[in-house]
Amino acid sequence: MRQTVVPASTDMDAVPYIHHGTPAFRQTNLALFAAGFATFGLLYCVQPLMPEFSQHYGVSEAGAAMSLSLTTGVLAVAMLFAGGLSDAWGRKSIMVASLLASALLVLVTAVMPNWTALLVVRSLLGLTLSGLPAVAMTYVSEEMHPDSVGLGMGLYISGSAVGGMGGRLISGVIADYFGWHVGVATVGVIGVLAALIFWRALPPSRHFVQQPLHWRTFLGRFSGIFHDRGLPWLFAEGFLLLGAFVTVYNYLGYRLLAPPYNLSQTVVGLIFGIYLIGTFSSAWMGHLAGKLGRRKVLWTTFALMLGGTALTMTEPLLLVMLGIVAITFGFFGGHSIVSSWVGRRAGAAKAQAASVYLFCYYMGSSIAGASGGLFYASHGWNGVALFVGVLVLAGLLISLWLFRLPPLVNVATLPTPMSRGAMP
Repeated sequence: MRQTVVPASTDMDAVPYIHHGTPAFRQTNLALFAAGFATFGLLYCVQPLMPEFSQHYGVSEAGAAMSLSLTTGVLAVAMLFAGGLSDAWGRKSIMVASLLASALLVLVTAVMPNWTALLVVRSLLGLTLSGLPAVAMTYVSEEMHPDSVGLGMGLYISGSAVGGMGGRLISGVIADYFGWHVGVATVGVIGVLAALIFWRALPPSRHFVQQPLHWRTFLGRFSGIFHDRGLPWLFAEGFLLLGAFVTVYNYLGYRLLAPPYNLSQTVVGLIFGIYLIGTFSSAWMGHLAGKLGRRKVLWTTFALMLGGTALTMTEPLLLVMLGIVAITFGFFGGHSIVSSWVGRRAGAAKAQAASVYLFCYYMGSSIAGASGGLFYASHGWNGVALFVGVLVLAGLLISLWLFRLPPLVNVATLPTPMSRGAMP
């Protein structure tokens, strides 16, 4: 975990970058895939288990959702500061400590004696997880050759996608046979193994320049991004997108485990395989937006989510599943478009805009994801669907306003952490 620090006076061009086709590149990609898989698996492994939490601890649907909402809420705030801390303390050391501590906290979650203790541990998990996502992207941009950055980031995002799905699927299926404690513990063990792989495989930083942490300067960098006419609305779109998406998946299990469907926990867990649609949707919609223009495509993703939400209010299981597919497709496509649009409008403040976007993005998960439980308790699934419909409709109206936003001219869009798609 020792961090190699290159003095500022060193000619950075003289230090070789990691290039594809080399052993260092293969090691780095192994490490990044393991990190992405573990991070989002550890974060979302509790989502299919919320009905189990309600039964075991005697908490309401909204109370069970706090097991995820508290984590993402703390994560949202902590991610604003993780990059600044890594500038002062080093990239690899922050990421290894983050991943290992997070995996151990998930293991501890499996043996919590009461609901309050579980929520405390899940809140701490949001803090520890914040040390990896943005810092990993910074490491890639610093250490990899420009010709290899895209491939390196792609491997990290692939690990994130598989982890986001795998964490949910593994915990849900194992819980059906051995109980939710074993399901959570299994994900924690996988996280520990991934942390060890990451520690051993990731090459030390060779282009990192340590920077003292001055909080006034650090916070001052954020003020300029709110002068842009479009960015605040794009931040709102991130809040609405993930808020609606997470709310649907938070309470989907409650509906499908109950009559008239009476599905098993295993089948409900397997439904999270729909996430694989997102790996296609984000790339395809992003490409389409690049050809036709983001403002011309973004509104269609919200319209698709709105139609999918309406389908989930029907009773036939096939139509409900088609609705979930439409919501998933629209969400990943919308997130891909909005996040890349933020990177384009942010100019030189891309890092700060990325942090604020991810803050709003995860706060949407935290606030809306918990609030949806109140609607489920009072009006069942139709209450959840109406709540989600309001969020999506607001996003659709904002996207129509953004359609009229004057475009920036002669501005190149460079890859940023969130433009590669922070996974939900």
